[in-house]
Amino acid sequence: MLSQKYQAMLNKKSAIMELSALAHARAQEIGEENVFDFSLGNPSVPAPKAYNARIIELLQQADINHVHSYSPDMGVLEAREKIAASLNRRFGMQYDAGDIVITAGAAGALAYAIRLVTSPGDEVLTFAPFFPEYAPYTELAGRRLCVVPARCADFQIDFDALERVMNARVQAVIVNTPCNPSGVVYAEETLSHLAEFLTAKEREYGHEIWLISDEPYREILFDGQKQPYVSAFYARTLSCYSFSKSLSVPGDRVGYLAVNPACGQSKLLARMAVQVSRGIGHDSTAGIVQRAAADCCDVTADFSVYARNMNLLYDELVKLGFEVVRPGGTFYMFPRAMERDAAAFCTKAARYDLILVPGDTFGVPGYFRIAYCTTEDKVRRSLEKWRELVKKEY
Repeated sequence: MLSQKYQAMLNKKSAIMELSALAHARAQEIGEENVFDFSLGNPSVPAPKAYNARIIELLQQADINHVHSYSPDMGVLEAREKIAASLNRRFGMQYDAGDIVITAGAAGALAYAIRLVTSPGDEVLTFAPFFPEYAPYTELAGRRLCVVPARCADFQIDFDALERVMNARVQAVIVNTPCNPSGVVYAEETLSHLAEFLTAKEREYGHEIWLISDEPYREILFDGQKQPYVSAFYARTLSCYSFSKSLSVPGDRVGYLAVNPACGQSKLLARMAVQVSRGIGHDSTAGIVQRAAADCCDVTADFSVYARNMNLLYDELVKLGFEVVRPGGTFYMFPRAMERDAAAFCTKAARYDLILVPGDTFGVPGYFRIAYCTTEDKVRRSLEKWRELVKKEY
């Protein structure tokens, strides 16, 4: 018999992917340059030359079979050593290679992390607005996702709301900073308060509570902001990272899980992650990209176009009367829609070939996401469409 669970999911397709498909279909009619597709968070800047050069160098080395052979279960040792050294150098941590597991992007790292520190029936908590795939990541693993309502004034954590949602069944908490979809960077005070809160709840409930930090946008920051390293605040933190955004190589599917050695169980958890991979078939990525990415740990793509796009859109939307929390990073913005029904707002926007994602998808009705990872020219040309939308519809 066919799986009823996965068959039912066909009726709950990703709104982001459906809107991206809509944009593609519209582009076939009027030309891609005339569709302002702000739906999909697909990096639009080139990968660093150093990354591509390293791939070519690896392909040209003498022992080509070594490049294409199976990797060790936890990932290529030299790659894990370089990742650990980079994290230690940049954030004052104490990782070694045994604390690092190479994964197929941040999604792979999250798949491991959720299963490592929770059991079926446990609750996993996160904060709105949140990346919608957290729901299938947890629920298809037999866990339950609980969502803390958003503090829309600044999208920092609402600790009063957290207190109301928190309960003894929660075994893990997922944070995402800089955040998809808001672009907000959690302040140092927010992370310190969260660490104190979780420590107090551990004492109250009599069990460990793990913090899972989803960090694919850690390097994309604006206005001189710094992203405090989440693991530095709380010993029981599992850091889930992807090079997809930092190196602008989303299709290469390479990232890592870094288990904070301060938890006292990091080597055990890293070895356990390999056993998780046996159960879900979610092995790490090709050795060649592991090596290239690790060699470029301290390198990023050029994010200057994202900063320019953010400023162009933010300034124009504020001028038009939108309520917008200024992003501190990522390539997303999360304004309040000009009517209560964000889906209706996005439907109207599509008439002007502005493809936007309703905030209901991210757990915050009445808002919408803009993914401005596109060319500066396209953002500039979209501004007139925004003006038309507001003038004619609102």
